[in-house]
Amino acid sequence: MTKTLLEDVKKIFKTTTGTPFLIPTTGTGAWESALTNTLSPGDRIVSFLIGQFSLLWIDQQQRLNFNVDVVESEWGQGANLDMLASKIEQDKNHTIKAICIVHNETATGVTNNLAAVRKILDQYGHPALFLVDGVSSICALDFRMDEWGIDVALTGSQKALSLPTGIGLVCASPKALEASKSAKSVRVFFDWNDYLKFYKLGTFWPYTPSIQLLYGLRAALDLIFEEGLDNVIARHARLGKATRLAVEAWGLKNCTQKEEWHSDTVTAVVVPPYIDSSGIVKRAWKRYNLSLGLGLNKVAGKVFRIGHLGNLNELQLLGCLAGVEMVLKDVGYPVKLGSGVAAASAYFQNSTPLIPSRI
Repeated sequence: MTKTLLEDVKKIFKTTTGTPFLIPTTGTGAWESALTNTLSPGDRIVSFLIGQFSLLWIDQQQRLNFNVDVVESEWGQGANLDMLASKIEQDKNHTIKAICIVHNETATGVTNNLAAVRKILDQYGHPALFLVDGVSSICALDFRMDEWGIDVALTGSQKALSLPTGIGLVCASPKALEASKSAKSVRVFFDWNDYLKFYKLGTFWPYTPSIQLLYGLRAALDLIFEEGLDNVIARHARLGKATRLAVEAWGLKNCTQKEEWHSDTVTAVVVPPYIDSSGIVKRAWKRYNLSLGLGLNKVAGKVFRIGHLGNLNELQLLGCLAGVEMVLKDVGYPVKLGSGVAAASAYFQNSTPLIPSRI
């Protein structure tokens, strides 16, 4: 089973040349795997701070003793690629060894343009490694590892794959594997070389894998391939658009400041100053058995988050939106019940295709 899983996992990264690793860990462990296998202590990294999860990855980078050049944006904005272009242009001696970026920042509902990052690197002929956190994007948003020249991509089993937490899926390009031969960061549990040795032996595992999650991954991939990966991505685009239409109908604002950064997997909704968004999340859970995401760090109390990724369809999302409307009414926000649901329903009615297997 492992052999076929490794081949099929490459499809969700959209790579034919990458080497995947199915590590029994969380996304945080996948981060560490990506960094320590390709870089050495003191290496200069350009990393974008745009929300809570990019902040946490930067914290890890600093604690692993890399020289982190932080490019910070206001929360609700995407990565400052003009600043990246300036840094790359000025780096004539190629002191920058890696670019680290979170594709989809779930704290603020911001999606970054990975193709634009690759374009900047290519424009200046810069050899920096391109490392991408795709935890809340891969298998839900358009992601093209080979086409965009991504050197290490990673995701977690608990997001678009709809599994429990426990598998960190990492995929390394040939360039990243070559870099791992000279990288001096200490790694043991996350060492790709141990995996590669067992790949050659045909036994695949340097230690005990999470077997039950591997069976779950097999089932998840089968469902994705049955629907078609491009269809899965299109479904998420519909879910994201419908959610944003509902937010607009409620008279509320999206935390994401520009349409180009809108996420199709999570929407962060800004509440009026007289409402604490944590009260919305608590009320939703206690009264309606509805799980919403809290605002984190700089946006704590200011936003609540609606997740719309994974094994989720249009009608399930409409139920969620109806629940949000009731909670908003409960906490004193003057929402018209049915307004967001109507906006989303109208969009779905005009955009949802027939199910291919049932035509």
